[in-house]
Order: sequence, then structure tokens, then C-alpha cells
Amino acid sequence: MASDSSFDVVSKYDAQEVENAINMAAKEVGQRFDFKGTDSSIRKSGELIEIESSGEERAKAVLDVFQGKLIKRGISLKALDAGEPRLSGKMWKITSSMKSGISQENAKKLAKLIRDEGPKGVKTQIQGDEMRVSSKSRDDLQAVQHLIKEADHDFAVQFTNYR
Repeated sequence: MASDSSFDVVSKYDAQEVENAINMAAKEVGQRFDFKGTDSSIRKSGELIEIESSGEERAKAVLDVFQGKLIKRGISLKALDAGEPRLSGKMWKITSSMKSGISQENAKKLAKLIRDEGPKGVKTQIQGDEMRVSSKSRDDLQAVQHLIKEADHDFAVQFTNYR
């Protein structure tokens, strides 16, 4: 008899690609004419991404450039947790961070979605910040992947460890 097939549902991002997106955005901000004289910058400090500019609109424009670089590098914007622009002295700042991992609450929502709308015989198991989905039928697993992709979540999802 065929054994169970499975895959893991995760929410991760490639840290090197985020670093590359920050560097590319910093380079573009330094070269673009509309950022001249605005003291605009983007840099990583620890786990946070700091955006600074002399005006609120310019700070938002730097964030927009960074988001474009993330998209080009294949990173979902759902993994980016961008804060609101705030005035700090004479500079406007936006502090952002990258989110990874599926919270227990979101994993339970996914499990309920699969249980309610997915094929019968599909089992889910929450393992820390990921979730394993298993079934005897690979077709059922592909149907579950399609179901998860179609649902609108507030976090990025990827499928790994397909066996």
C-alpha cells in the first residue's frame, strides 16, 4: 500500500534577498533626482529596517521603492510589517520589520479551512510555526495547496518538504 504523502505550510523569507533588496533600494534612492537634497536613506539595523527622509511623502516614496525591490526578488509584501511614518526631530522615520512563521491562531484558521473545505482524508498537524498536511492521495494534497493559495491570508505562505 502507498504511504501517506505530505508537505509543510510555512511562512518564511530569504534573508539574503531582503538584504539585497535593501541595498538595491539604497542605491536607487541615492541616485534618483527626486530624492536629491531630502537626506533620504534606507538601512538595516538589527532585525529592523529603518527609513529616513526630511519629508513624510519622501519617506513613503523610499518605502515604495523598497517594496518594489522586494517584489522583484520574489518576496511577498505580506512578510513586510511597515510602520507608520513618524516625526523624529527634523526627520521623518518609518520602522519596518520582516515577519516569518505562522502563529498558532493563523495555523488553527488554516487547519479549519482545510477541514471544512478541503478533501476528506486530509490530516493537518501544527508543528511550532509551521503546519504539516498529509494524505494518502497526492491529488488531495494539490487540491489543499490550491485552496490555501486561493484563500486571502494576512501572512505569506510557501509549501516545502513535499514528499
